[in-house]
Amino acid sequence: MTTLLYVSTLLLLAALTVNGCPPSDRAALLAFKAALHEARFGIFNSWTGSDCCHNWKGVSCDQESGKVADINLRGEAQDPIFEKAGRTGYMTGTISPAICNLKRLSSFTLADWKGITGQIPACISSLPFLRILDLVGNKLSGQIPADIGRLHRLTVLNIADNLVSGRIPRTLTNLSSLMHLDLRNNRLSGDLPPDFGRLRMLSRALLSRNYFSGSIPSSISKIYRLADLDLSVNSLSGSIPESLGRMAVLATLNLDVNKLSGNIPASLFNSGISNLNLSRNSFEGNLPDVFGPRSYFTMLDLSYNNFRGPIPKSLSEASYIGHLDLSHNHLCGRIPAGSPFDHLEASSFVYNDCLCGKPLKAC
Repeated sequence: MTTLLYVSTLLLLAALTVNGCPPSDRAALLAFKAALHEARFGIFNSWTGSDCCHNWKGVSCDQESGKVADINLRGEAQDPIFEKAGRTGYMTGTISPAICNLKRLSSFTLADWKGITGQIPACISSLPFLRILDLVGNKLSGQIPADIGRLHRLTVLNIADNLVSGRIPRTLTNLSSLMHLDLRNNRLSGDLPPDFGRLRMLSRALLSRNYFSGSIPSSISKIYRLADLDLSVNSLSGSIPESLGRMAVLATLNLDVNKLSGNIPASLFNSGISNLNLSRNSFEGNLPDVFGPRSYFTMLDLSYNNFRGPIPKSLSEASYIGHLDLSHNHLCGRIPAGSPFDHLEASSFVYNDCLCGKPLKAC
């Protein structure tokens, strides 16, 4: 009986340990909460009591270890609180380094609160189990932690719509598990890492609306899974690597509003890319006459460049072209008849040197 009682007591203590909240985790959460201020909806009102693993809004724990594993706080979620009020959340304050004391943290989402300032704690790169870091839609500044590459389990890095500055850390390309990278609408600058192609698991790379300069790394074409590449509204220069047109699953390529130049690789027009925006650059030369059945474009925007010569007749051989914009170039000659030209408006062709035919004036 004594042995049975002893075993039963151990099992009970184990159950309490798993179902409870470690005091160190609770202390870290309360320090994290103390650095933030949210008065509109009382998001943190549920953060009371000794057990942070139950009924603390946005907090969940790992069932095996009993430690905090997820923090998920969104200011624009489809949450009954926001839907009932008919407005989104607003939070100020900073991200306390105390968050780094949650050693089993797997996902950290503090998104769309609009007023959170300060820097991303450098110690966040010491969280070995972190898979998701989503801080989109705040007013965070400073730089991306230099040792971000230590997060070998990280699959999502989203710091879009902030005020983060500086260069992309060299260690970022060590994130071998990264699938989604979103750095849009910040103040990042400098060259893109030449070994960007080391991010072999990446499916989305969204880096638009920053101050990146230099050339497009040709190593990007080694990312077999990459489907969306958005480098628009930066200061990138040089030419487009021809190898981008040979990527297996690349479907969206946005390079608009940069300082790119040279001829466009013919491979881009006869690939799997369906959304191609190269507008507002300094591309030149004739448009390659290489369109064919593999050419399927929901959007093809080549406007505001220095293209010359005629419109390629092979465009009519494309399997589909939805939106086409060739305006503000130096194209000349007759606009081909038939599809897709018969459903396009004059705005697709205006401000060229001497284009004629429907929907413009007759030749």
